[in-house]
Amino acid sequence: MTRPVAAALVLLVGVEIYAVFRLDRDDVLTVTAVVLAAALIAARWALAGDTAAAPAMSEADERAAALRRWTERTETLIGWSESTRADWDRRLRPMLARQFELATGQRKARNPKAFEVTGQMLFGPQLWQWVDPENVSRTGVDEPGPGRAALDEILRRLERV
Repeated sequence: MTRPVAAALVLLVGVEIYAVFRLDRDDVLTVTAVVLAAALIAARWALAGDTAAAPAMSEADERAAALRRWTERTETLIGWSESTRADWDRRLRPMLARQFELATGQRKARNPKAFEVTGQMLFGPQLWQWVDPENVSRTGVDEPGPGRAALDEILRRLERV
């Protein structure tokens, strides 16, 4: 796109320089008009060429891209689960609590006691402490997170609901 436009503009500048040295206004006006028209036509073609539809991704390409995104996201979640408690509290706990609310239909804002009881029934006291949105530690930078096994078991139990 930029090559034809740049070439036309360089040619236009060249004609203007020629006009300064020649000082024949009739010829310069005609040549300048022709070069300017060519520059505008080149710009129009360049812009029209960019708006052409890009080849659509095939269904296989879309599926491969979706699978790649899912794999990257899963690897990121696993990395966070094996990191510190602060990472777990900041990144995984809100996501797990939201998934718990969606899966069970228990909204914490509606009935906090029922929310907690349902969570303890589903996960048990050991795993519920890692899903409970109220159990965020302020000093979790030095504490280890529960790890991949706990995340796996939490996700399994959410899947069964």
